[in-house]
Amino acid sequence: MAKKNPSRKMSKSAARAEGAARTKRALAAAKATKVPAPAKRLSALSAAAKVLADAGKPMRAKEMIEAASAKGLWSSPNGKTPEATLYAAIIREIAAKGKAARFRKVERGLFETTEAA
Repeated sequence: MAKKNPSRKMSKSAARAEGAARTKRALAAAKATKVPAPAKRLSALSAAAKVLADAGKPMRAKEMIEAASAKGLWSSPNGKTPEATLYAAIIREIAAKGKAARFRKVERGLFETTEAA
């Protein structure tokens, strides 16, 4: 493999391609050694949907983040306001999917699940 010039910046598309190639090599190596691939990590939105379904009651974004973290479903990658990010993601899903969304807004800041547990 050729040495890279550390002072030269890589374009975003080249960085993406390099990252994809690295992942592909790692998966191929894991398959060759018969090591199972790591389980796919849940997103904050999926973890919140699971927490809401398990709770069976409406919750606020901050409560969902705390419950998901306590259950080990999701943890913030050092974000300062993960509850604000989750709140915005839930609102976007409701706006985009309408009745097919996994969440329903009960009142200001309070959400419930539309799926059965």
